[in-house]
Amino acid sequence: MYAIIATGGKQYKVAEGDVIRVEKLGVEAGEQVTFDQVLAVRDDEAVKVGDAVANATVEATVLTNGKAKKVIVYKYKRKTGYHKKNGHRQQFTKVQINKINA
Repeated sequence: MYAIIATGGKQYKVAEGDVIRVEKLGVEAGEQVTFDQVLAVRDDEAVKVGDAVANATVEATVLTNGKAKKVIVYKYKRKTGYHKKNGHRQQFTKVQINKINA
């Protein structure tokens, strides 16, 4: 059984026991979080979408919060002497999927 959830502007295919990295949720490590924006659920028989999964939820446990590797952003315009170097580290939350309620 798996589900497709949406969080942080992205979609994730998850199954029970999976560990995924999502956009920062603002929840401390060890707490429970519930994803209620479930787009599809696949069980043994068929795929359910739309109104069939309107009240489905996915429960998860927050493992840790962190930052991804640094990405270098370099802006440059030729012939003018303009260049700017910036770095960015995207924050994330690592969660473990506990249960899919469909």
